[in-house]
Amino acid sequence: MVWFRLLHSTKYHDAMKIPSVNAKEQTELNALLWLVACGFFMQTLDATIVNTALPAMARTLGESPLRMQSVVVAYSLTMAMLIPASGWIADRFGTRRVYVSAISLFVFGSVLCAASHSLTQLVASRVVQGLGGALLLPVGRLSVLRSFPRSHFLAAMSFVAVPGLIGPLIGPTLGGWLVEVASWHWIFLINVPVGVIGAVATLIYMPDSTLERMVRFDTVGYVLMALGMVFVSLSLDGLSGIGLDHAGVLIMLIFGLASITAYWLHAARHDAPLFSPHLFSIPTLSIGLLGNLFSRLGSSCMPLLVPLLLQLCMGYSPFRAGMMMLPVALAGITVKRLVTTLITRVGYRSVLVVNTILVGLIMASFALATPGQAWWVHAVQLGCFGAVNSLQFTAMNTLTLKDLDPVHASSGNGLLSMAQMLAISMGVATGGGVLAAFTGLFGSGTAAQTLAAFHATFACMGLITLASAVIFWQLTPMESMAPGVNLADAADH
Repeated sequence: MVWFRLLHSTKYHDAMKIPSVNAKEQTELNALLWLVACGFFMQTLDATIVNTALPAMARTLGESPLRMQSVVVAYSLTMAMLIPASGWIADRFGTRRVYVSAISLFVFGSVLCAASHSLTQLVASRVVQGLGGALLLPVGRLSVLRSFPRSHFLAAMSFVAVPGLIGPLIGPTLGGWLVEVASWHWIFLINVPVGVIGAVATLIYMPDSTLERMVRFDTVGYVLMALGMVFVSLSLDGLSGIGLDHAGVLIMLIFGLASITAYWLHAARHDAPLFSPHLFSIPTLSIGLLGNLFSRLGSSCMPLLVPLLLQLCMGYSPFRAGMMMLPVALAGITVKRLVTTLITRVGYRSVLVVNTILVGLIMASFALATPGQAWWVHAVQLGCFGAVNSLQFTAMNTLTLKDLDPVHASSGNGLLSMAQMLAISMGVATGGGVLAAFTGLFGSGTAAQTLAAFHATFACMGLITLASAVIFWQLTPMESMAPGVNLADAADH
C-alpha cells in the first residue's frame, strides 16, 4: 500500500511525468518502473524470507539448524560473482533479453529449491536462483537510466528503491507464516506466478537496448576475481557448513587470496580492467569500500543468527520470530529522515566512527538475551539495531561514491555492489563458523549450552564490527564533508 501510494503521490507523479513524451509513452515508462521495482522486490524478498524458515528446512532435510548458513551464502555469493559482469552482459545481449532471462532463471531456481530433498540440492538450487537475482537490479537500473532523461532519473530510481525496504520488512514474517500454515517449500513457490507475470510484462514494456561498440570484456580478470571471492567465502563456510577439515580450509583460503592478488597485478597491466586500480587513488572510495566490507562482515550475520536464537533458545514459533524482525526494518525506514541533517552537521567521520561503535555494542548486547526476558526487550534491541544499521549503510555508501568522477562512476558503483554482496556472504559464513566453533566448545546437548554458544558468537561478531570503526577514523576533515545531494535517497543495499 505504501508503495502504491508513492507512485501516485503528487511529488512522484510530477517528477516522473516527462513533457516531451505522449500519454502512451508515459504509460510505458511507468510500466517499466513497476516492472523493475517488482524485480528488485523479488530479489530482496528472497534474500530475507529464508532466514526464519531455516530450522524447518533443517528438520526436513535432516540437518542441524546451526549449519544451514550455506543456503544464504550460496545466494549472496553467486550474486557477488555475477554483478561485475552484469553491465557487459546487458550491453552485449540487450536489456530486454537479459532481464527476461534473469526472471526466468530466478523462477527456475525457485522451483528447484522447492523440489530439493537434500542440503546439497538446495544450495545448488540457490546458486541458480542467485544467477537470476544478480541481474535483476543492475539490468533493470540500466534500462531505467537509458529510458528516462537525467532530470527525471533520481525520482525514477527513488521509486524503484522502495521495494528494497519493503522486501526485508515483510520477508522474515512472511517466511515464518508460510512455514506454519503450509511448508517451507512455499517461500520459493510464491515466486512462480510473480515471475511469470514479470517475464510477460518484460517482453511488452522493456526496451531492448544494446551498444553497437562493445569494449572487450576482461575475461581473465573476471575469472581471477570470481575465483578469489568463491575460495575465500567457501574457506570461511567450510569451518561449519561444508565439512572441510582445517587443511582444506587453509588451502582454499590461500588459493582465494592468491587469486585476488593475481587479479590486481593483472589489472595494473590491462588496458581495460574489470576494476581499475586507479579507483583506489580516491581516498573516500578506498575507506568506504574497506569500511563496507569489514563492518558488514559483522552485521550481515544478524538476519541469520537472530531468528535462530529466537526459535532454538527462546521457544519462538517461526511466525513470531519473523514478527520480531519487523522493528529492524521499521526503524531503518524511520531513521532515514535524519541521515542528511546528521551527516551535513557533523560530517562522515564522526557519524561513521560513533555509529559503527554503536552497531557493534548493540550486536554484542544480544549476548545478554535469556529465555525469560519479555518480548519487548528483544523488540527494543532489534529496533535500535535496525536504526543504527540503516544509518551505517547510507553513510558508508554515499561516502564511497561521493567523490567519483563520471569516468569512474560506473566502475566504482559496480565495485561497491560487489563488495556489499561479498561482505554479506562472508559475514554469514563467518557468523556460522564462529557459532559452530563455540557449539563445539560448549556442546549442544542442552538448551543452556546452545544459548552459551549464541552468546559468545554475538559478542565476537560485535567486536569485529567495533574494530572496523578504526577504518573510518582515517577520514580527514575535508573527506568528511557531505556532498550536495539528498543522502536519504542513497542506495541502501
